[in-house]
Amino acid sequence: MSAAKEFRAAAAERVLVKDGAYGTLIQCEELKEGDYRGALALSRDQKGNNDLLNLTQPAIVRKIAESFVAAGADVLATNTFNANRISQSDYGAESLVCDINRAAARIIREVVNGAKDGRRRWVAGAIGPTNKTLSLSPDVNDPGYREVTFEEVKAVYREQIDALVEGGIDFVLIETVFDTLNCKAAIMAALEAERELGRDLPIMISMTLTDLSGRNLSGHTVEGFWATVRHAKPLTIGLNCSFGAAQLRPHLAALARTAETLVMAYPNAGLPNELGSYDEAAEETAAQVRDWLNEGLVNVVGGCCGTTPAHIAAIAGVTECARPRAIPSAPATTLLSGLEPMTLAA
Repeated sequence: MSAAKEFRAAAAERVLVKDGAYGTLIQCEELKEGDYRGALALSRDQKGNNDLLNLTQPAIVRKIAESFVAAGADVLATNTFNANRISQSDYGAESLVCDINRAAARIIREVVNGAKDGRRRWVAGAIGPTNKTLSLSPDVNDPGYREVTFEEVKAVYREQIDALVEGGIDFVLIETVFDTLNCKAAIMAALEAERELGRDLPIMISMTLTDLSGRNLSGHTVEGFWATVRHAKPLTIGLNCSFGAAQLRPHLAALARTAETLVMAYPNAGLPNELGSYDEAAEETAAQVRDWLNEGLVNVVGGCCGTTPAHIAAIAGVTECARPRAIPSAPATTLLSGLEPMTLAA
């Protein structure tokens, strides 16, 4: 049975649990610039380059992954949110992109395979949005200007995906999508990689909202976003980051009604305080996730910014008796994509 079939079978029986935030736990390590850099000869300051730790501090990454396994996570993402050529150019570390992704995937694969409880778990190769946007111009005086092209972004994602696959991932997780066109480039890169591999390379897609109106930065509603990416037949579709669970609920409900695939959502630990930190306790986050479960909104749930192993353990606790969301049938109508969806009668 393929990883995707095993995943769907498990999700039909219970609500699965994704891990939490690597960045939050890395901050707790209080690392200095030299800790990030290690023995690498890099010319720029590396402090804050969390992805580089897969090479220079693999024991820290492994410890974090093991803590999420102990908390009850079924899906573990790689520590590769910014491990792409565009994002790593800020650190002058573009040449290390493939090494970072291979190492990251191997660390998580070893943790998953080495878990002593024998429980089936899956490795998702995390792909962030980069710090460039294809849909919007960074120059208010030149609306048509773009810093990158679609082909360039696709190539950047393809490089990352190939290295993650080499390291042993099960799925490609295209997450924190603020620009739908960036996501489309990542989807195309994954589909091209899949064709060359000659085997399934399942995709998970997760959108992030920029305000409470329920749109991402490129203007899509959650229903419009689903209409735009459903052709890729993702293993999961969902929401992450953005806000806390309470603020995401109405938008998650709209997506859950619409998508004919598994829904995965992983919120922040509430809203950040004035210092950018997250104060929401694990029990409070879990209580809000319980509301999602009671409404049958999700098949997979986890945590994003500010969530710790304690948050994941609390979330895993409330999923134990929960029934997974029932997946609706595909619509018999024609669904067209735009900032909002357009449905044509059959």
